[in-house]
Amino acid sequence: MLRYTLKRFGIFAACFVVVGLLVQFGIVPKGVGGSNVLWMLLLAMVISAPISFVALRKDRDQASVNVVAKVDRTKARLDANRSQEDAAVDAAATAGKSG
Repeated sequence: MLRYTLKRFGIFAACFVVVGLLVQFGIVPKGVGGSNVLWMLLLAMVISAPISFVALRKDRDQASVNVVAKVDRTKARLDANRSQEDAAVDAAATAGKSG
């Protein structure tokens, strides 16, 4: 998951640099007033999103598989704990009836 996040951030940073160069050379208009950095951040996000979607498909799928496996393991542990608690409650109830 960390690798996917770092790759995604890298793509965003590269897009931000490219947008900054395009703004610097006047190819892309500057933001209004003092909003130039905000304009560049928003434009870099809009550009990097589809690039990340296409370029990081395999990494995203692998991260999804890892998350699903982790959730399944957690559910299995919770079910095992719940079964132990149910058995303890049943044993206590049985011991209370016979005593």
